[in-house]
Amino acid sequence: MMASLWTVEAIAAATGAECVGPLPQAVTGISIDSRTVTAGEAFFAIKGDTHDGHDFVTAALRQGAALAVVARKRRDECGDDAPLLVVNDVLEALRALARAARRRSAAKIVAVTGSVGKTSTKAALALALAASGETHASAASFNNHWGVPLSLARMPESARYGIFEIGMNHAGEITPLVRMVRPHVAIITAVEPVHLEFFSSVEEIADAKAEIFLGLEPGGAAVINRDNPHFARLRRRAEEAGVGNVVSFGEHAHAETRLIKCALHPDCSTVEAKILGQPVTYKVGAPGRHLVMNSLAALTAASLVGADLARAAVALAQQAPAAGRGTRITLELPGGRALLIDESYNANPTSMRAALALLGQAPLAPPGRRIAVLGDMLELGPTSEDLHRGLIDAICQNGIDLVYCAGPLMAALWDVLPSARRGGYAKTAAELEPQVIAAVRAGDAIMVKASLGSRMGPLVKALVRHHSSLPPSLSPLAGEVREEEVRVQG
Repeated sequence: MMASLWTVEAIAAATGAECVGPLPQAVTGISIDSRTVTAGEAFFAIKGDTHDGHDFVTAALRQGAALAVVARKRRDECGDDAPLLVVNDVLEALRALARAARRRSAAKIVAVTGSVGKTSTKAALALALAASGETHASAASFNNHWGVPLSLARMPESARYGIFEIGMNHAGEITPLVRMVRPHVAIITAVEPVHLEFFSSVEEIADAKAEIFLGLEPGGAAVINRDNPHFARLRRRAEEAGVGNVVSFGEHAHAETRLIKCALHPDCSTVEAKILGQPVTYKVGAPGRHLVMNSLAALTAASLVGADLARAAVALAQQAPAAGRGTRITLELPGGRALLIDESYNANPTSMRAALALLGQAPLAPPGRRIAVLGDMLELGPTSEDLHRGLIDAICQNGIDLVYCAGPLMAALWDVLPSARRGGYAKTAAELEPQVIAAVRAGDAIMVKASLGSRMGPLVKALVRHHSSLPPSLSPLAGEVREEEVRVQG
């Protein structure tokens, strides 16, 4: 039997809800998705951009939800005998429950933001801290106005550590979220040219990311990438926010946490570093230099919240890529196998270069080729064409043999590709799909990457359907996030 997460009395007290119908004493979890709600959970009927959870209350209760939290103006649509907590505004009720979760918790809290690397740093932290005690971390990329309060409301009172990812694509979005989370440590992984559609400069992005310092608990620490060109600006913003403990990580000689050396392998990396002055040698279980850098931030935060550093470092050997962020899938083809690297979850110029470097490291079986299948990077503003075109350097430096491009923005890259590297172009991922499926052969390594809105995920699924050695239930794509209206933020 699952332990209770909240008593119904505590939820009602936190949200100011009116209790209606046959309510249980407690709930085992919090859900906002009628498709994935499980028995015993409370279903919060929040209204999203395209769907209203109130339209799915009956389905959620039929699926086993213990109760539904609904808005007063929609209460009459839910039936006379439905177990309900009735509130004025469901999203605000979720936020109120999140604040209550934070008040009751004695956990050490870490918040993570940055233009790239938030989710992988959070995943590394979850492994590192779990080696020292019960750890709660936000799921997937739940980093926006509903994802953060949902993640916080789900934190058990017994948790020793809590890790929360906080994103934004406009100034002012991080402030209310971090003041809800109230972290003891705040990490900024990096500041890069992401969401330039909504900012006039990368410096403005840095200032927006620096809002994370405004919610730090008294005596808390800021952890900042020393190698990033905006380090001095971020440190200044932290000091202006009253943060007395600013520490840095990177290869820079003056970084408090410093990378000494690392060896990059096709499926992992080995690292020698000094974490706040303490020598540590460890293995990161997933490949890529970017994950090595993120591991420095994770181990720094683990040390700052009092976790066992040796255990934390050993735990990073278990790190694996998240779905759509470097997941490796074996394809079965006539004459042998090919490697598919699924990077389809999101993209920006920095993460695109990291993914191309990862493809450049991928092992090939003769006569295999390295094939990049690239879709549009969105929200880059007036410099978008130049940023897409600029990927040509990373393609050449990493020995990419063929490039397939999808989308009107990727046309800028297609136009500058040498003819020998041109695989194919289409206006949409769906149109590109048959070209890629027909091109793949034994020995190849294929990497698929684009912004989520470019819809490259179905192309990955099509490759898996045609060539995967795994049944659908065991595929790396089988456990996708299905929460209502996931919106990825930088």
